[in-house]
Amino acid sequence: MTTPEMNATPAASPLVGGGKGDLLSRVSIGRISEVIVEQVRLLIRQGQLLAGDRLPSERELCERFGVSRVTVREALRVLEANGLVEIRVGARGGAFVTAPSSRLVGEGIADLISLATLTAGEVTEARRVFELGIVPLVCERATDEDIAALYEICDRSSAALQGDEYPLELSAEWHARYAQAAHNRAVAMLVASLHGPLLMSLEKARQVAPLHGRRGVEEHRALVDAIADRDMARATTLMSTHLDRTADRVAGVEEGKATA
Repeated sequence: MTTPEMNATPAASPLVGGGKGDLLSRVSIGRISEVIVEQVRLLIRQGQLLAGDRLPSERELCERFGVSRVTVREALRVLEANGLVEIRVGARGGAFVTAPSSRLVGEGIADLISLATLTAGEVTEARRVFELGIVPLVCERATDEDIAALYEICDRSSAALQGDEYPLELSAEWHARYAQAAHNRAVAMLVASLHGPLLMSLEKARQVAPLHGRRGVEEHRALVDAIADRDMARATTLMSTHLDRTADRVAGVEEGKATA
């Protein structure tokens, strides 16, 4: 017994129908739903499908691709899971192209980083590149809201120290918020993607220095003072010192393992 997918052949020219649907062509290789997903993804990347555009109905997609409704629905589920389309119900429902999501992209990068089994030393080196590199942007662009948010994290960190407990999650939160103050979405996304590896590197540093973090809280506050004063030189010196100490402690752990 044959199915439309088995008999589908590539079209020599765009299918008739008008609008965005003309950009879609029949598929015949691989897992059919995956090929449909890649066609739609490519059109979005090329700018031929824009945020807010409505894809043809399921019936129209079946006709244009030459596949069954089950296959089209599977492709739409994958596109939705990847954040490329939003499925709406109702009389005006359908599949609509979504605006790019930094959260989803960041999660994808984070997955790749986690699977790469980075060392704590590599993470700290990357932090030096990113966090020192954006000092000029943060000093120039940080708003009153950014500065208040950074001070608020410092306050919570100081309170935690008074209780003789400083969760390293607070340090990671401060650095992520610092990156946001650069007001560059690419920078914020990349720093956010390092959240898990960052915590891992801080835990390594704490193995060498159980009180690791106490001086860091003071430096965080001093950094916010420098940012509020728009003092790029002072902020750069403070951030360099801050990261160098973590790098030294991480190196101590990893060198110990190498000689063990």
